[in-house]
Amino acid sequence: MKQSEINQASSAELQEKLAETRQAYSDLKMAHTISPLENPIQLRAHRKTIARIATELTKRDEQ
Repeated sequence: MKQSEINQASSAELQEKLAETRQAYSDLKMAHTISPLENPIQLRAHRKTIARIATELTKRDEQ
């Protein structure tokens, strides 16, 4: 998810997307533990997306 998409989304949408992304990251991490992923860079991409969304939600809460 790009930063511009995150900025345009509502807080409710971001909460939903954050939950989905965390679940997907957890699933990928478990799959990688069992057998190596073909593209382990996906793990990094999910972590960064989670951080972007969480940061935006924190920024909105402070305002």
